[in-house]
Amino acid sequence: MQHDDEQPLAGGNVSAGVVRVGNTVRRPAGPWTPSVHALLTHLHEVGFEAAPRPLGFDDRGREVLTFAPGRVVWPDRFSLLEPDRQLARVARLIRDFHDAVQGFTPPADARWQVLIPVGEPAGESGIIAHHDLAPWNLVADDEDRWTFIDWDTAAPGTRLWDVAYAAHGFLPLSARPGLRRTDAADRLRVFADAYGLDEAGRRALVPLLARRTRAMHDFLRDRAARGDQPWSVLWAQGHGDIWRGDAEYIEQREAQWERALLDG
Repeated sequence: MQHDDEQPLAGGNVSAGVVRVGNTVRRPAGPWTPSVHALLTHLHEVGFEAAPRPLGFDDRGREVLTFAPGRVVWPDRFSLLEPDRQLARVARLIRDFHDAVQGFTPPADARWQVLIPVGEPAGESGIIAHHDLAPWNLVADDEDRWTFIDWDTAAPGTRLWDVAYAAHGFLPLSARPGLRRTDAADRLRVFADAYGLDEAGRRALVPLLARRTRAMHDFLRDRAARGDQPWSVLWAQGHGDIWRGDAEYIEQREAQWERALLDG
């Protein structure tokens, strides 16, 4: 049954079929959706509110979530993250999520949408990670509320795997003209300090920054080779080249990242 007041929601690279109905969002569901809803319910039960609240399913089998008012930060509102205090706020929000999810016990029959498998770094316990903590999934409204959206790729991972991906997007760590930052190392230090990374975490993060970025290139390459959508289109549009260029940029500056994180 189609709702007369459905408003398609654009943005992102995988948003087909996502609509707003009043103060709710309706999205196509998958086998992983009940597990994601269990995760989101847990987050709200322990006080983490920077995520949509799950409301079940509608009469078309779509998942129903609370609507996050505002607009995504990327690309037109990225200036919100320019001041160090705002970058630090993102890092603290991610830390709050990771602390909140630490006590989550997935359902016995949990299924997750695992796009990029991740091995656990030595000494780091696993969590259910978001896997796409980035400015294109951060909504900010006029009342200064921030919400992370698009939790459908939440799956087993680690804190540092999430942090490495988030650092790429929020600093950003980019080779592209117009995005490359002369203060990237300083911003990395701000991010790590605000998150609360200890020395062991900082040492482990340095090589992971490039590894996590290159994993996105490899994922797009492999999915495009199989003809999977929307990844084939993204690969044809040059997204793979962007991720590879960023990975090479990060790899070439590992000594710089290490100095920023460990000196002083």
